[in-house]
Amino acid sequence: MVSENPLQPPWLNAPPVDPYPYEESHDLRVGPKLHPSLDGLLPYIGVWRGRGRGGFPTIEDFDYAQEIRISHDGRPFLFYESRAWILDEQSCPVRPAGREVGWWRPVLDGDRVTDELEALMTTPTGVMELHIGKRSGTRIEFATDAVVRTATAKEVTAGARLFGIVEGALLYAQEMAAMGHSLSPHLSARLIRVGG
Repeated sequence: MVSENPLQPPWLNAPPVDPYPYEESHDLRVGPKLHPSLDGLLPYIGVWRGRGRGGFPTIEDFDYAQEIRISHDGRPFLFYESRAWILDEQSCPVRPAGREVGWWRPVLDGDRVTDELEALMTTPTGVMELHIGKRSGTRIEFATDAVVRTATAKEVTAGARLFGIVEGALLYAQEMAAMGHSLSPHLSARLIRVGG
């Protein structure tokens, strides 16, 4: 029954709900069954931690540590979460650095999984990137199809990312076009699996 008063919807005074009832996992031994369309991305699922080097024409080079969590909830996409922190010369944490969340999704042709991927990456600094990519074995190449920014975000206009599983480690390199500069190297790292 619809409430006659639109200012008093029926859910307004409803009792609290239980916690989110569906499990998400970065460990294939527990949690929901992996959706069959994600079989080609299975090597990426887990928690990864390691070190990298960053830079750009407008900033000095820097060392950083990073943790990436790639998980699933049984549906045909992966959840991607990354957080990084700056390291000093003694590898001690200096301050928090970049964070982003996103989703990786295989492209289907009817019921058939293709080697194409779509990814959406969003940062708390107001930049959202839509990537189109291709998977070849354990190598993934992404390039931006669109970049959307808030009015106060840095001027990022394009990006490219290369991911690979090499000897059990997650390696990646990221290029960025921003602040009037064309696509330039920005980040690269090697992370080892610490969970999953």
